[in-house]
Amino acid sequence: MRPIKAACLGTATLVTLLTCTSVAGAATDTGSAQARDKGRTITVVAVVQEVKRFPVPPVVTGSPKQGDQVVVRSLLFDEEDHQIGETHGSCVTTRGGANEAEQCLVTYILPGGQLTTQGVYFNYLDQGPFDSAITGGTGKYEKARGSVHSITTSPDPVTRRFTIHLV
Repeated sequence: MRPIKAACLGTATLVTLLTCTSVAGAATDTGSAQARDKGRTITVVAVVQEVKRFPVPPVVTGSPKQGDQVVVRSLLFDEEDHQIGETHGSCVTTRGGANEAEQCLVTYILPGGQLTTQGVYFNYLDQGPFDSAITGGTGKYEKARGSVHSITTSPDPVTRRFTIHLV
């Protein structure tokens, strides 16, 4: 797992694209969910729209502490810079201090369905790359499995490239 920074993603967040299969193309119905998704890679860019940290009292300036929460929402864009979805996520700090860790749950709303992800992200404030597991989905992503790799491409606004690997 890799660190994430001041705005979560998936979640939490995302404007450069490298797409093996565009999300618009991924929305085309071509068979069963498992057959369509097998071996597919989708790359999207997310731009954070809202992020809010809820510190556990007593509020102390500096590193997050155990129990702090973050809620984030991002817009998702395809390779032609068209908005194609959103992410919605929340994270809870499970280890505070300089080497903090956060347990995060993120939902990607994409054409044709949703993907859910979960993962522990380390050093949230560093905005580094991170990975999460795909835990399921709806619609064309029903029974989806795989992983999502995130790279921060801009700190202001927080922009991330998400590479979704469906297996």
